[in-house]
Amino acid sequence: MEKPPAAKMKSPGGGGGGVCLASLVSLFLLLSFYSHFLGTSTVHPFLAAPNSVNPSLNRLAGLNSSRNDLPTTEEDSCRGRYIYVHDLPPKFHADLLIHCRVLTRGTDGNMCPYLENAGLGPMVDDPEGVLSNGSWYKTNQFLLEVIFHEKMKRYKCLTEDSSFASAVYIPYYAGLDISQYLYSNNISVRDAAAFDLMRWLTGRPEWGRLSGRDHFFVAGRIAWDFRRQLDDPSDWGTKLMFLPEAQNMTLLSVESSVWNNDFAIPYPTFYHPSKDVEVSEWQERMRKQMRRHLFTFVGAPRPEPQLTIRGEIIRQCVLSRGNCNWVNCSSDSNNCDNPANVMKAFQRSVFCLQPGGDSYTRRSTFDSILSGCIPVFFHSGAAYVQYLWHLPKNYPSYSVFIPMDNTTKANIESVLIQIPEHDVLAMREEVIRLIPGIVYADPRSSERTFEDAFDVTVKRVLERVGKTREVIAAGGDPSIGFAEQNHHKFDLP
Repeated sequence: MEKPPAAKMKSPGGGGGGVCLASLVSLFLLLSFYSHFLGTSTVHPFLAAPNSVNPSLNRLAGLNSSRNDLPTTEEDSCRGRYIYVHDLPPKFHADLLIHCRVLTRGTDGNMCPYLENAGLGPMVDDPEGVLSNGSWYKTNQFLLEVIFHEKMKRYKCLTEDSSFASAVYIPYYAGLDISQYLYSNNISVRDAAAFDLMRWLTGRPEWGRLSGRDHFFVAGRIAWDFRRQLDDPSDWGTKLMFLPEAQNMTLLSVESSVWNNDFAIPYPTFYHPSKDVEVSEWQERMRKQMRRHLFTFVGAPRPEPQLTIRGEIIRQCVLSRGNCNWVNCSSDSNNCDNPANVMKAFQRSVFCLQPGGDSYTRRSTFDSILSGCIPVFFHSGAAYVQYLWHLPKNYPSYSVFIPMDNTTKANIESVLIQIPEHDVLAMREEVIRLIPGIVYADPRSSERTFEDAFDVTVKRVLERVGKTREVIAAGGDPSIGFAEQNHHKFDLP
């Protein structure tokens, strides 16, 4: 990219006179000598300090910095927030999208339509007016890594000089990559991209600065998909996060595991607002929403329902005499194909039941919050110990917890109907307050000021890397908080 033009020099007298040729020559020789001994950079940081008036110029010039030795001013809003994005080979991201028809082998899905609108998917058909404006899309949850990348491309504190970066983003579409091979019996095929990625990363100078502890990437699948412990074809997933070098990276996924360098971030919802007013209007609409059902469950039954919490929930819902609304999402029905149907069910309910699915977490949790519907959880791993960056630690303030497992049952209706109305209203208000921070705003928009899920995530990543730097500066062990397994991670706080 072009460097910003050098500042015009004036004569000491300030009266508009030129600088004599001899002075210019002397100054040039002095700066050349100075630059030679202080570094090999084509533009030394002391000669090209970040623009304090318009920080966006710093991004264009690649002059962003978080280093303490770089002269910055209080007006530099990007100080400590600069991110360097690796220029990965296309096979790790763009080439995967070319083969969108085969990204979800093992299912009948075709991912190509969902790549529209910067990964948000096609617009939602809403003939009943359930949704408020044109910010609703049929977003596929597995495309979180694409949406995050699109938003990172427009992050205002990017730098092309990695020595100035506070953190390093790896635009690897890990979930889409492994989804091609999850059902393959050839573990070498499953792991090939992981080995290639780490070979490429560790060969870069950026890796050596903190041995990768300032690197992070995003996956639209659960963390367990990247933590195969055995070289056994029957074991699930890839071993990416168990490769020695990869254990220094931070993985951001829709569901974390029990390792300390995994962090959960929200599933993408159907809502991707472009302006602040869209969010505030939606929040107000959810406050005024008439809610005719006490509780709702949106989901399909599992095999052997008598042995699962989900089966018990459906049984109680059917027997509730109208207090519960069950929206059956079985493949032979079209009830949940249109997001408007799902959102309508949640909007009409006071509480929304969120049992585990194929794993602890569900996208439906965030759809219910978006609808102002108070989530009801049955396991701490469903949200409380997962989304620590995006949901309050005081979980009773926004949700209800009913401990249940395959042997312990509870009468859900009895628990919910006994909650005082003033507590219900307080919880609903807290749920509605959470909406801006759990949605991913439209990557193409520049007309908003609220912090969305992306903003919250980036802020916490930068804090995490900053603490690692502080540990190193204090002579501590920087590996703590990365590769170790934490068996208490899923304990209730």
